[in-house]
Amino acid sequence: MRHNKKFNHLGRKTAHRKAMLSNMASSLIQHKRIATTLAKAKALQVYVEPLLTKSKEDTTHSRRTVFSHLQNKEVVTELFQNVSQKIANRPGGYTRILRTGFRLGDNAEMCIIELVDYNENMLKEKAAKKASRTRRAGTAKKAELTPVAPIAVPVVEEAEVVEEVVAVEEAVVETPAEETPEVAAEAEEAPKAE
Repeated sequence: MRHNKKFNHLGRKTAHRKAMLSNMASSLIQHKRIATTLAKAKALQVYVEPLLTKSKEDTTHSRRTVFSHLQNKEVVTELFQNVSQKIANRPGGYTRILRTGFRLGDNAEMCIIELVDYNENMLKEKAAKKASRTRRAGTAKKAELTPVAPIAVPVVEEAEVVEEVVAVEEAVVETPAEETPEVAAEAEEAPKAE
């Protein structure tokens, strides 16, 4: 029976799958970010997170255990010297998966898997958000704003406005369109052009 043996086999036999995950984990530790399919990234996340947890404790036993999975001395050295220093205070969740769309050839869902503490852009944004959310910063902004005095608007009576509108309407009605000098000048120029 196959009880409690549910995980993604990735269409590969056991030896091929283990070798592929080992190589992908080595590349992730070495380059801090790799692009792959979503299914492989999820399988890699399950594979590499326990190795990163083991690297927090720098003992001979943990080094040998990690080396048995990765099979690469340079990557193990990088993991225990540099990466473990960055993830020392993080209680898990060392990797992040960012979806990037679909591959053209077979429409497989692609993504980027990266080590969380090595993405400088996201770390800068997080620091900026923390700085702007403090209470003191909010009160300082309120103190900078000064109340503005109301603007005095002159009061105009209705009778004056009505008289002006009537005068303008009478002027428009009294002057017919034919008598305006602009229209007469345009009418004289039109036959000359033809």
